[in-house]
Amino acid sequence: MGVEPENTLRSFVAAQQAGLDAIELDLHLSKDGALVVMHDTDVDRTTDGSGPIAEKTLAELRALDAGQGERIPVFEEVLDAVRAPLQAEIKDVQAARALAEVMIRRDLVGRVEVSSFHDEAIAEIARLVPGVRTALIGSRFGTDIVDRAVTVGAGTVCLNLRRLTLEVVEKAREADLRIIGWVVNTQDHLRLVRALELDGATTDFPEIKRTGRFTA
Repeated sequence: MGVEPENTLRSFVAAQQAGLDAIELDLHLSKDGALVVMHDTDVDRTTDGSGPIAEKTLAELRALDAGQGERIPVFEEVLDAVRAPLQAEIKDVQAARALAEVMIRRDLVGRVEVSSFHDEAIAEIARLVPGVRTALIGSRFGTDIVDRAVTVGAGTVCLNLRRLTLEVVEKAREADLRIIGWVVNTQDHLRLVRALELDGATTDFPEIKRTGRFTA
């Protein structure tokens, strides 16, 4: 998020207080199998540490400063800190299995939508969690992104706004898919979201909420 330390409890609480419709976060597995919240695969950019998340234990990750004294949170801390709907992005099948365990144990099907760039991760979470809502993410894509989403049973496509075309939008509508655009941080981006009649957008700046439906 653009106004608080990224992917920290502080940022998620601020997003909820801003009244956003949902909060997007990214999940990775620590060396000892904990679901931690971090965008990058390593800790270099957003903490005072260095190295891949997958090579650090939860205790090692928790010892890092993620900005203004904040720690890297685990997924269940976010669940407890905010009540807003969540969109949880997973990177692989292993993360899908860990997330599935939490979702079933805590009955999160109605609260958490699961997203991924990876078709196999979406297919795995759908297999493990009956009724889960899923979204396929695309950065570089053509109309094939719609076929891929339909194949894995996703109900939403989350697409890079800078590459989104009317052809892709029309095909997604024909397949009855919701369309979320990312990242929408300027008024020009917002005008494009409206012109394409998207279902929503992802932003780094909660204050833009007053002009549309957003996740942060």
